[in-house]
Amino acid sequence: MNLIELSHALRQLRLGGMAAVLEIRLQQAQAEAMTPIDLLSSLVSDELTRRGDRLLERRRKQAGFRDQHTTLDNFDFSFNKKMNRSLVFDLATANFIARREDALFLGPPGSGKSHLAQAIGQAVIQQGYKVLYRETHTLLDELADATLDGTRKEFVEWLVSLPLLILDDLGMRKLPLTAAEDLLEIIMRRYERASTIVTSNRPVEDWGKLLGDAAAVSAMLDRLLHHGHVLKCGPRSWRTKTELAAALPASTRQSR
Repeated sequence: MNLIELSHALRQLRLGGMAAVLEIRLQQAQAEAMTPIDLLSSLVSDELTRRGDRLLERRRKQAGFRDQHTTLDNFDFSFNKKMNRSLVFDLATANFIARREDALFLGPPGSGKSHLAQAIGQAVIQQGYKVLYRETHTLLDELADATLDGTRKEFVEWLVSLPLLILDDLGMRKLPLTAAEDLLEIIMRRYERASTIVTSNRPVEDWGKLLGDAAAVSAMLDRLLHHGHVLKCGPRSWRTKTELAAALPASTRQSR
């Protein structure tokens, strides 16, 4: 079997990682007088690395992040210096998922809630967990669609099975009349079984009016906060700051 035939056979066996670097590894083996076991080990390592990278990429796409490039590295912690950084990095370790705990990110629009939620989601994926990110109104629309086509039970079961569900921007859009009941069902089903992050620009005291069902909201918050963490973002809005800066004349920006 020549090199071309061997490469083709490896791809047939779904060992594309090996096939992609086979010629390079063979050249390395000749140049460095590698033993057969070292050559084989390098090829297996290449295959595992490629599969791991593809799995991570697939899970990032499945998560549905609004911004695929959001990480903790590109978040400006200095803008709101009173933010609990220790909590942010602790959540990024994914230990809270192993403990089946939840988190609420609260603060005004533009203060970093969505950025941090997605960045933590990215970090959690790196550690082997499945994540789903949805803006709250979008998830409720999907749930309504599943109800109409008769797949609500399966959809909810799938939501419950996810190690981390991120519900972003609660309060940013007008929600359907069934929002409180639907969210309560999801939170209750996930309670002590999986972890949920909810972000909102509204204080929890306003959720009853926002969702139109104070009793359902009380029950939902009771479960979210029982094993939950609260991260206060703000009070300053990074988005407002950058938009105002962009609107100023260049000479004015330079003099500030």
